[in-house]
Amino acid sequence: MLEAKLQEAGTLKKLLDSIKELVTDANFECNEEAIVLQAMDNSHVALVSVKFSAAAFKRYRCDRPMPLGVNLTSLNKVLRCAKDDDICTLKAADEADVLNLVYEAKNSDRIAKYDMKLMDIDADTLQIPDTEYDARVTLPSSEFTRIVRDLSQLGESVRIEVSKEGVRFASDGEAANGSVLLRQSDGALISGTTIRPKSDGKEGGEDGGDEAEGSSSAKKEKAKVKKEKGDEDVDMSHEKDDNEDEEEEEFKPVENDEEGEEEQENEEDEEEEDGGSKKRKKKANGTSKPAKKPKTAKSKGKATEEDESATDVIIEMNQHVCLTFSLKYLVNFSKSATLSNKVQLMMSNDVPLLVSYDFNQGYIRYYLAPKIGED
Repeated sequence: MLEAKLQEAGTLKKLLDSIKELVTDANFECNEEAIVLQAMDNSHVALVSVKFSAAAFKRYRCDRPMPLGVNLTSLNKVLRCAKDDDICTLKAADEADVLNLVYEAKNSDRIAKYDMKLMDIDADTLQIPDTEYDARVTLPSSEFTRIVRDLSQLGESVRIEVSKEGVRFASDGEAANGSVLLRQSDGALISGTTIRPKSDGKEGGEDGGDEAEGSSSAKKEKAKVKKEKGDEDVDMSHEKDDNEDEEEEEFKPVENDEEGEEEQENEEDEEEEDGGSKKRKKKANGTSKPAKKPKTAKSKGKATEEDESATDVIIEMNQHVCLTFSLKYLVNFSKSATLSNKVQLMMSNDVPLLVSYDFNQGYIRYYLAPKIGED
């Protein structure tokens, strides 16, 4: 039996919108660890690989491995009946011929149930080889979407070239030519690294060596971000840290001495009103307020660093790469920008391009064969 409860139906809707034009019928392979989909388009030029890990679901149960053969067009129609913030539950019995979908509204008592017929699809699970790529480009998904859509107005193909200058997207059309160059953000090009897609469920994994070398550049970027905020902000943070140390050293012994003296005075000859006013003074002199200020400052700093890193262009290159691809497929791939604010392009000469979008619940990866005989 399968029961998978997703916190928001919007994630599944965005996923189906991304692949519905590439794949018509496909098997969702379900096991106790994840739900996985692998399928090729009709022309066998592009391959789609999707993974939803069990941790992505609010509740997940899969007693035994089972395939769910679905028509993606029909499933997309059923998912349109759900709001993006509805709780979506997928249910299927062992050897069932029906997939049950339940939508629960968060702000009302509305519960909608739909049954969709399953299909018997004969499809072999493709073994994707572990490839070491010559270049990897990480860029904002919105920027990638804009580039491929703009160049698709000029021609049918795009030439992607990764060099020391940066990454260049160029398209030659009958009436006009165009190109877009993206340079590395905050740092030099990284070379001599082992470039692979992240292993499933492991951030280190086989890609650990690459991430270890990339971490130094990430630290440099963070340091530069902090410097760019201005001297005043940097000085303020140091002053606050110094003040914290001084306040902790000064206030703690004073509070202990005052508490003993004030208790004696209150017991001997002071009235309750005076004691109440002194207690208020002690609260005012506490270290709780100064401690909160640097915390908020730190949290704001992290948020700005994350926002700025989302716009960075990171290029990792072992050697020069230049390949030509169909823009029609890349435009379809770019629809997954709703799932992640970053996209990774991994390339090697005479090897299919890997376009990867990683999100909290898993990933969606596209593999596209290069065009041969076009420069």
